[in-house]
Amino acid sequence: MTDTLSTLRDTFGFDGFRPGQEEIVDAAMAGEDLLAIMPTGGGKSLCFQLPAIVREGLTVVVSPLIALMRGQVAQMREIGVAARSMSSGNTAEENALAMTEAEDGALDMLYLSPERLARHGMKAFLKRIGVTMIAVDEAHCVSQWGHDFRPEYRMIGEVRDALGGVQILAFTATADELTRKDIGDKLFTTPPRTFLRGFDRPNIGLAMTPRANGKKQLLDFLGRHKGQSGIVYCQSRKRVEDTADHLRKSGIDARAYHAGLDPQSRGDTQDAFLREDGIVVVATVAFGMGIDKPDVRFVFHMDLPKNIEGYYQEIGRSGRDGLPATAHLLYGMGEVRQYRQWIDESDAGEDQKRIERQKLTALVGLCETTQCRRTALLGYFGEAAGGCGNCDICRGEVETIDGLILAQKALSVILRTREIFGMEHLITVLRGEKNPMTEKHGHADLPTFGVGADVSKADWRSIFRQIYAAGFAAVDVENYSRWVVTEEGWRVLRGQVAVTLRKPGKAANSRETGIEMNEADTALFDELKALRRELANERDVPAYVIFADRTLIEMASLAPTDPDGLRGVHGVGEKKIERYGKEFLSRIRQHKQKSAAA
Repeated sequence: MTDTLSTLRDTFGFDGFRPGQEEIVDAAMAGEDLLAIMPTGGGKSLCFQLPAIVREGLTVVVSPLIALMRGQVAQMREIGVAARSMSSGNTAEENALAMTEAEDGALDMLYLSPERLARHGMKAFLKRIGVTMIAVDEAHCVSQWGHDFRPEYRMIGEVRDALGGVQILAFTATADELTRKDIGDKLFTTPPRTFLRGFDRPNIGLAMTPRANGKKQLLDFLGRHKGQSGIVYCQSRKRVEDTADHLRKSGIDARAYHAGLDPQSRGDTQDAFLREDGIVVVATVAFGMGIDKPDVRFVFHMDLPKNIEGYYQEIGRSGRDGLPATAHLLYGMGEVRQYRQWIDESDAGEDQKRIERQKLTALVGLCETTQCRRTALLGYFGEAAGGCGNCDICRGEVETIDGLILAQKALSVILRTREIFGMEHLITVLRGEKNPMTEKHGHADLPTFGVGADVSKADWRSIFRQIYAAGFAAVDVENYSRWVVTEEGWRVLRGQVAVTLRKPGKAANSRETGIEMNEADTALFDELKALRRELANERDVPAYVIFADRTLIEMASLAPTDPDGLRGVHGVGEKKIERYGKEFLSRIRQHKQKSAAA
């Protein structure tokens, strides 16, 4: 443990472990197989990097994305760790160098993509070089129940057997109970020691808003996050292109990213996002998994994700440095119907369809809840939590009312029209609007015709979404998306259930906040960021590889003037002082002299 703690301090620049890390590192050092579920940004990587450095032998890291491997290898080499990667993103010379150094015993860590692991001859190569441990990052990719299933991950079990049952460390941030069991079955011969370290990311402020004018809502949001790096997720390539174009015309440095773009364009966008500040990437979910950029300050969803695991994984790409970040989501009933239809029409088995429907219902419930969003989100993963104070509901941005009468009106019109019509027609009846459909079916003569004339169409749509999320009504996608009343809905009609709804017409008045520094600290922070950018460009690495934002913020606040002072800054180890201490200390002294002269 002494070696572990001294390496943590001298190599990584950390005075101690984050909550949950030490026990996992101890188990890894003791040679135990383990599965660790830790929140994104909770320090998963260090839990396999530290044992790989301290222990004898070579650790193979299986990682799903080239960008993630590049970033982590760059970080490891910057702090003096012998690490290489082998992937299709490397040149032939780079891959050959990695193989040579591995065979010579010159590496502590070798990063491989799952596709590279599956190549013919790789098992024999790994056996020859004497691998002592395999670390599996994003381990949920091995499970068919995971939201990012990668068939190549199944090869890890074969490699484990070929290497004589070598130690396996598996890590993920998103795995419900079903996925965790599947990971255990696929990666391990006997049940691993499991660490469930909680899913809470309290530094990420959560907000969800019904979509009204999506592009305007996005621009309003970005106006509160000027100069910050962030990701805007869209479900389709066309929406990505349209949204990115709209943002560029509005003066925002926005880049499009989706699988339909050529590899060069995708690579350029990814590199720019990792290396530069203030870039907004508009992307499908093809962008993000494994993006280890610590200073992403926001994630904005233009469309509903497909399930809570996907949502959690995507918002987790913000605020990895532990500083304040924001996740804002727009949603509409049209997406829910579309996703339900995709599930019903898929070739999946009935068990999987049932599970996917349950996951979709849970996500809609999260969007439409009138209780703390973090409580609902963590509850999905089986973790209890009270009010968080950092979501739109806890912040008082969503005003609620007693919604019993409104819910009864909505459910009554469903029944009065014989449960065979879709939402838009039901709203037309509630608002008392005559058209050929209401005339044809005699709905203008119903007692419910016009009982909701004082509520707008947009607000009725929200009410229908909320009663759907609460389980009071269901939508039969196979039969023209007709609405039906559930057993719980009948209890509402009988007045046996309390109903809380958002106040109609109440728009969210977000009070999202960013990182706060005083004016003097901000000025020095900006100068240190400029220096970091210069050094990163010289070394051809992402800026955060030099120092993370958290380190620069602390450096600006403490303003150290000698190496001993730098050692007290989070994330500054001996190798970083050796490489960059002189430049940063000089810039701090210059800033102090200018401030004193002023």
